Amino acid sequence: MTGIPGELGQRLRREIKGDVLLDDFSRGRYSTDASIYQLMPLGVVIPKDDHDVEVAVQIAAEAGIPVLPRGSGTSQNGQAIGEALLIDSTRHLNKILDFKPEAQTISVQPGLVLDHLNRFLKPHGMFYPVDVSTANRATLGGMTGNNSCGARSIRYGNMVHNVRAVEALLADGSQVHFGKLNGSMPQPAVPEQLLSSLLSLGQREAREIAARFPDLLRRVGGYNINVLTEEQPNLGQLLVGSEGTLGFFQRLHLEVQPLPSHKVLGVCHFPTFYAAMDSTQHIVKLGPAAVELVDRTMIDLARDIPIFAPTVNRFVQGEPQALLLVEFAGADRAQQLQSLQQLVELMGDLGFPNAVVEATDHEFQHAVWEVRKSGLNIMMSMKGDGKPVSFIEDCAVRLEDLAEYTRRLTEIFEKHGTSGTFYAHASVGCLHVRPILNMKEQEGASKMRAIVEETLEVVREYKGSHSGEHGDGISRSEFHEAMFGARMVKNFEEVKQLFDPGGTFNPGKIVNPHKMDDRQIMRFQPGYGPIAIDTQLDWSAWQGFDRAVEMCNNNGACRKAQVGTMCPSYRVTGDEQHLTRGRANTLRLAITGQLGKDAFTSDALYDTMDLCVGCKGCKRECPTGVDMAKMKTEFLYHYRARHGLPLRERLIAYLPRYAHRLKGAASLMNLRDRVPAFAKLSEKLLGFTAQRKLPTWRKDQFKPIVEDAVVAADEKEVVLLVDTFNGCFETENAIAAMAVLSAAGY
Repeated sequence: MTGIPGELGQRLRREIKGDVLLDDFSRGRYSTDASIYQLMPLGVVIPKDDHDVEVAVQIAAEAGIPVLPRGSGTSQNGQAIGEALLIDSTRHLNKILDFKPEAQTISVQPGLVLDHLNRFLKPHGMFYPVDVSTANRATLGGMTGNNSCGARSIRYGNMVHNVRAVEALLADGSQVHFGKLNGSMPQPAVPEQLLSSLLSLGQREAREIAARFPDLLRRVGGYNINVLTEEQPNLGQLLVGSEGTLGFFQRLHLEVQPLPSHKVLGVCHFPTFYAAMDSTQHIVKLGPAAVELVDRTMIDLARDIPIFAPTVNRFVQGEPQALLLVEFAGADRAQQLQSLQQLVELMGDLGFPNAVVEATDHEFQHAVWEVRKSGLNIMMSMKGDGKPVSFIEDCAVRLEDLAEYTRRLTEIFEKHGTSGTFYAHASVGCLHVRPILNMKEQEGASKMRAIVEETLEVVREYKGSHSGEHGDGISRSEFHEAMFGARMVKNFEEVKQLFDPGGTFNPGKIVNPHKMDDRQIMRFQPGYGPIAIDTQLDWSAWQGFDRAVEMCNNNGACRKAQVGTMCPSYRVTGDEQHLTRGRANTLRLAITGQLGKDAFTSDALYDTMDLCVGCKGCKRECPTGVDMAKMKTEFLYHYRARHGLPLRERLIAYLPRYAHRLKGAASLMNLRDRVPAFAKLSEKLLGFTAQRKLPTWRKDQFKPIVEDAVVAADEKEVVLLVDTFNGCFETENAIAAMAVLSAAGY
């Protein structure tokens, strides 16, 4: 789809202080999230402040083009993509605005990352309890729009239970505070017509809502119109889970909780998957803070990932078919240890003696949880075209039905010639279930349609929820009528009309949805395939260069900022272009011809790859094993084959060939750093920045003290490799190494 026309684009750039990205490469980087779908945005705005957002929404509304609020882009059902003007809040709208520790409340902007919030709260002995596995990159705005949950929802609930109020910008430009209706309306107040219409809807549909909405904690499908039936409804909770379809969140007022002083963890081993599911209903009676499932597939895949293998080998005993991670948390350590022993006893009573690995120290527990939190990426590390696909991955049922539900799911998968992966929130009957399908073929889409329809029949039979955590987006909005009934869908449409009569915000989600199996809006569209590339490196481990690039599933682990290495260029720039995910997306689009005929060897792709420093942090830290440094090497070969090697790179590449010959001209070479004009000239001609000095050329270059020495048979021998920099620029290092080795008897 073509982007925003020139005149409108010029207006956006003129009136917005932040970045306005309208080129195909930038738009392509925002065309996917962590789902199977791909929709090219019309353009991307990176607002510097709230005023930029207001201007962007106003211009879009006047031009009749949609607007899509976006956080980190890790949605699994296509919520964060669309043919719209996409507004990315992560770079600048990420501040903490107000904190009241005595009231246990905090106000934040939508682009703030959850881990950053918790880092701020920790010295105060508090945390935000909706602990999603993507906490190191998930934004509070995205979590609110999605009604996210997390591993400990059995104790703390979902986002809807932890959001006090939402301040939102509506399509007509009004800024409204949506909070609890308790007699003292906060400012700016909800418009009277909107308020009365919403309350009328709640009163009119109370009986239908009670009959149709599943009586489960994990129900995030549709709009939360059940809050409208309460005596003093919190209208902010109506916006939670709205997926950016009702307005742009500007302020989020959240409730925080005291940090538990002590935690213990029991890793329960089961000989069969069914036994683990059947045991969950008994384990939750012990009052745990979390009960999380890890299945056999995840165990095996994690053992093959270097960063996880040592931890997995420590907490997994033997060859279990399933694990349940059971956490107890609270202020009394003795009580938590007692609960852990009760778990051990219960497992024995259930027929599984000596089946609990106890983790009582913080470091061990943290390592175990890191494996679980990376569950999705671990599952997606499967090589080849068949991948675990997200579309029924968080249906929720009652615990007493969980074992039979998963058994019947397995039968459905087998019927369609596939298998599935299972992990996550056993405590609340919400498992992340992903059938393995090849979405590059029509057969994959056809199987997906059949599996989802048969699965939802089972979910309805158990009075479950078809959307228990990851929202609706493209994958599930289509099925609201099947799960809630036609009347409820009309209610959802009425809410959308009341908030956004022009359909400005994120169309095609929750109401008036796309078809979930429409391959035209998928990442692997009909006709998808790589261009012919004569690769120079060995990509056989991935079954080809294109499949190596496709290993990036867009889950955004490379956006983390507090631990590890990946991705250093993004940590400096905050730009999707300089992110491992951004580079992989651009490469995929380029090598499949979606960015033009010569995109793979274009200057635009060079700019995308340029700031990759080759640290290989992604190879180790990305659970799917994306090796961007190797991909950059492959790309540079083809780029240089087309464009040639510039003088600057020749000077660097051939430095070992000529550096030793210039020791007599050292004084002349060093004038570059002594005369500012020479530094500026080298910047202009060669691209070496004038703001940084180059290595100092030396006259006293390193020369071995003994050449061609004959070593006696009884003497120790060592080879000292002196590189160009130590030999020609930092000679003292090589001399010192020689002295140390000589003193050691070599």
